[in-house]
Amino acid sequence: MMAPYRDDGPGRRADFEECYAAHFHSLTLQLNAYLGNLGEAQDMVQEAFVRALARWDTIARYADPPAWVRRVAWNLATSGWRRRRTALNFLRRQREEHVPAPEPDRVALTRALATLPDVQRRACVLFYIAQLTIAEIAEQEDVAEGTVKSWLHRGRTALAAQLTEARKEHDHA
Repeated sequence: MMAPYRDDGPGRRADFEECYAAHFHSLTLQLNAYLGNLGEAQDMVQEAFVRALARWDTIARYADPPAWVRRVAWNLATSGWRRRRTALNFLRRQREEHVPAPEPDRVALTRALATLPDVQRRACVLFYIAQLTIAEIAEQEDVAEGTVKSWLHRGRTALAAQLTEARKEHDHA
């Protein structure tokens, strides 16, 4: 559900460069948490802004142009998630890579998030990392607020169980 056009005329259109500067970093952090890959997150956000730039005359008149960019970036991330996961699983089976290990807590969180259904993972990232309100998430996802609350509850429950188990395993190692 896209926001309606603003009535404040073409002279007050949002500036693309300001929008980019104000939102690139936070959107990249959101998608990094969702995807578990900073480079991929940066690519998705960059692609969303490229698409926005091509349509900026129209998008700038929306009530919330950054919401349009965020939605496109999330759509790109979601559609690419399965392709990347499939490719990664294939590569893991083909060979093991020796890469310095990131912090155990970050690995545990990334793994736990990856096991959640897409809607729960998206809701948790948007709520806890992007700090969107339940109403904002509901609008972005085009669902009722109660649905978002349900996704968050289920996501938190699953994450708590997985992270507790990961902590126990780490402590016993």
